[in-house]
Amino acid sequence: MDMEGMKYLGAAIAVMTGFGSGIGEGMICSHAIDGMARNPQMFSKLRTSMILGCALDETTGIYGLVVAIMCLVM
Repeated sequence: MDMEGMKYLGAAIAVMTGFGSGIGEGMICSHAIDGMARNPQMFSKLRTSMILGCALDETTGIYGLVVAIMCLVM
């Protein structure tokens, strides 16, 4: 296998972090909504934590995209 093929393989593996990010974000939102349904008084705290968690989770997918682009460019 040549280096060009390995470059594309590395980029494909890096892009797969988006799948994990999407699953994680779905779990964050579903558990936060479940907590809001069980205890409506905690709505504002759970919403704030959910937004922060989604933002941190989304950065994982963005980092994977940056690594994939770097693999293809270099």
